[in-house]
Amino acid sequence: MSLFGAMTTAISGLNAQSRALGHISDNLANSQSSGYKRVDTNFTNLVTQSSQTMHAPGSVMARPDYTNSFQGTVEQSDNPLSLAIGGQGFFSVAMARGSSNGLPSFDDRQFYTRSGDFRMDRDGYLVNGSNYYLQGWPVNSDGVVDRTTLDPVRVSQQVFNPIATSNIEISANLPAFDPPATPGDARSYSTQAQVYDQLGKRHALTLTFAQTPGSAGPPPVAGPANSWQMSISPDPSTGPVSIPITFGPNGTILSLDGVTGTANTPVQLGFTMDFGQGPQTMNLDMGRYGIAQGMTQQAGNDFSLRTLHQNGVPPGSYSGLSIRENGDIAVNYDNGESRVIARVPLVSFSDPDKLQRLDGQAFMRTIESGEAQVTDAATNGVGKLVVGALEGSNVDIGTEFTKLIVAQRAYTANTRVVTTADEMLQDTINMKR
Repeated sequence: MSLFGAMTTAISGLNAQSRALGHISDNLANSQSSGYKRVDTNFTNLVTQSSQTMHAPGSVMARPDYTNSFQGTVEQSDNPLSLAIGGQGFFSVAMARGSSNGLPSFDDRQFYTRSGDFRMDRDGYLVNGSNYYLQGWPVNSDGVVDRTTLDPVRVSQQVFNPIATSNIEISANLPAFDPPATPGDARSYSTQAQVYDQLGKRHALTLTFAQTPGSAGPPPVAGPANSWQMSISPDPSTGPVSIPITFGPNGTILSLDGVTGTANTPVQLGFTMDFGQGPQTMNLDMGRYGIAQGMTQQAGNDFSLRTLHQNGVPPGSYSGLSIRENGDIAVNYDNGESRVIARVPLVSFSDPDKLQRLDGQAFMRTIESGEAQVTDAATNGVGKLVVGALEGSNVDIGTEFTKLIVAQRAYTANTRVVTTADEMLQDTINMKR
């Protein structure tokens, strides 16, 4: 063993502890960075020569030990668009590299992050604090998710077009009274359904149910107790309607307009209205034949409306954005409707600690990390989405200070070795005198 060898080993120790100090410094500086993953230090011994009878000093190397797979603390956020991942997985994000026609153009490479402090920018894109753009699967107007492509999520549908009413669903109970002996004694009940035309204008459609009266004359002959007449106001475009409805002994619909239906089949009446924009076909759903569902005639003192629903909506303007736990991004409108425009998937890797680290808590795939596996949240071990929350750094300040003290002492010890080796070399040189 030479004095120069000892000095060289000590100098490598100084370099290694300097690198460790740099890792600690980086961790402490980013202890409040959302989604930051700390860097530990892995010291590796390099041997020059070693046997049973002799060991020559070598050196030491400090290599980074990444902790991309260790989760930070998830905390609630005031931002409803913030996202955190409970478990493994990453968000797929894009990086802007310029602009075209006033909109950003994106790098062809794929980037990944755990930093979910997303917000909407002026162009409607969802970007995080490091200006990475959240990517998702597009969803078409029918709600079908296209899992073949990932695109930056952009909210551009600012208006919800009106939908004309095509179906009305009613569920109510008509009281079971004895039949009236004369027409004047017939009981009648009405209810209104608010429907919409093709332009989204609202109209009141009145449904009237009148008990069928008996025929006059001595002696009075009453009509059937289970027979009613239904009318619609305003009149359909084909003219006034008066539809007979007959209920069976158990209070369920037996026949409609003189036609006896098959048990458990839908009771539906089609008609056409004209509100000034042309014919508008509607369907009135009154339940099922022989089933206590929809319209019934059972015991009671008055008309009881349980459900009256129609599928038309007026025009709506953008009122907000929400993200659901399955990753669906929904645009909400002031008419009470919402539309899903994209779904946020999560990405997993075989060895996430081998990802390439980039600025802004972002990563890129490497050969060592394995292929990116894109899947729905809460499936295939990628973890679940936590909406309205942020994942903090996985840095523990107390632990870092402990490592800081150890690194400082180790550095100081190595300087003592360099000083001692220098003094011994000086003594060796002075031996000639």
